Amino acid sequence: MKDLLRKIRKTGRVAEDPPERPAESAPDALRELGGSVQLRHVDAGSCNGCEVEIASVFGPVYDAERYGARLVASPRHADALVVTGPVTRNMEMALRRTYEAVPAPKGVIALGDCARNCGVFAGAYGVVGAVRDVVPVDVEVPGCPPEPEAIVAALRGLTGR
Repeated sequence: MKDLLRKIRKTGRVAEDPPERPAESAPDALRELGGSVQLRHVDAGSCNGCEVEIASVFGPVYDAERYGARLVASPRHADALVVTGPVTRNMEMALRRTYEAVPAPKGVIALGDCARNCGVFAGAYGVVGAVRDVVPVDVEVPGCPPEPEAIVAALRGLTGR
C-alpha cells in the first residue's frame, strides 16, 4: 500500500492538455451571459438517439459542465433550449410555450438532423416540421445522432470557454 501511495505522489497529476478555445459562435443575445449557459432539453418527437448522446455529453467522459454548460429542469431557469427531433403535432404548442417561458436573452439549439430538417421523419403525417418552423433557431448541430464532440463544440461556442 505504501508503494502505491509513493508512486501516486511521485507521478503527480496526469491529464490531457485542454482543447483549443473555440471561435466565438454565440448569438449576440447569448454573449452577455458571461461564459455560462443554462440549458433546458426539449424532446419534440425524436427517436431518442440524440438523448443518448446528450447524456454522454454531460457524463464524466465529455463533462460539458466544465465548459460552463449545464442542464436545468425548468425553462424559467434556462438561457437556451436544446431541441431534439422533428416537431410533432402534439409537441408544437408545448415547444412554443416552453420557448416563451425562457427569459430573454434566449437561444435555441436544434440538435440532430431531425431537428434541423426533419431527417428520416420528413413528410410523416404527424410531423409539423423542423424546429425552425416553430421557433427561431440560433445554432444547429448536424448528425444522426450528432457525435458528442460536435455537441460539446457547439456548447463551447455558446459559452466561449
